[in-house]
Amino acid sequence: MSVHYCISGNISFIFVPQRLMQYSLLYSNFSRLTKWVLVLILMVTGWAIAPSSVLAFNNPDLLPNQSTPIIDLAKSLTAAQENTLTQELTSFEAETGWKLRVLTQFDRTPGIAVRDFWKLNDHSVLLVADPRGGNLLNFNVGRDLYQFLPRTYWVELQTRFGNQFFVRENGEDQAILQSLQAIEGCLRQGGCRVVPGLPQEQWILTLVTSVIGGLVLGFAAQPRKQGQVIAWQWALVFSPLWCILFVAFGIGPVITRTTDWLPLFRNVAGFMIGALVAYLTPVITNSSPSEL
Repeated sequence: MSVHYCISGNISFIFVPQRLMQYSLLYSNFSRLTKWVLVLILMVTGWAIAPSSVLAFNNPDLLPNQSTPIIDLAKSLTAAQENTLTQELTSFEAETGWKLRVLTQFDRTPGIAVRDFWKLNDHSVLLVADPRGGNLLNFNVGRDLYQFLPRTYWVELQTRFGNQFFVRENGEDQAILQSLQAIEGCLRQGGCRVVPGLPQEQWILTLVTSVIGGLVLGFAAQPRKQGQVIAWQWALVFSPLWCILFVAFGIGPVITRTTDWLPLFRNVAGFMIGALVAYLTPVITNSSPSEL
């Protein structure tokens, strides 16, 4: 360092960048080494905190000795519910030929051993209830079922009955039982495109979209010329938007999931009220207040 300050400024200009380059190279190597160390720590930590799930991936010791359509390791069902459901699934398989099986697990799982235990095939549905994930329910669906119950059906079934809000309000047992009832009902009637039934939160969403569709139509139909009553051309221009909101999102989910006319009537009324309010907004705002 003393030599550096004693030499002239031009020579010091040569040595300073070299020192900086050395520091930069050293920092780069240190950063790369740090990243590899962090990755190694994460891998070791992940292996250390979850060895049971890996070791129990194929654990036939957890299987029962007798044949049963239900393996309730997480104790999600009561004894009475398990007995009733066992009889129901057995009779349903004898009646229709479709094999429905239930596995609940928490910290232990037999893993792929259930495949041979139940002899799962293309006519089988395995419901796995595991509360450790974000959604309680998972379905292992045989290939032959997709022509009766499409993939979108299973996604809707999982999100409706397996979400945390439903499980918190109704319990894990009801999530399992109601999802199985939906599957049995659809298979008995020859298949379903959507999950039957209209939950309140889903109906509220259809009502909101119907009202928004009415607002779009009402604002588009406002007269823009002297003597014009309804701006039909603007209503037609915006028809793709309000039709999608009202018909596709407001009416379609209702008529495909329930035969009850009351939700349909409410959505139609919400659409008409929204359109009327939006259409009359200029009249209300332009009306002069009464003089005192």
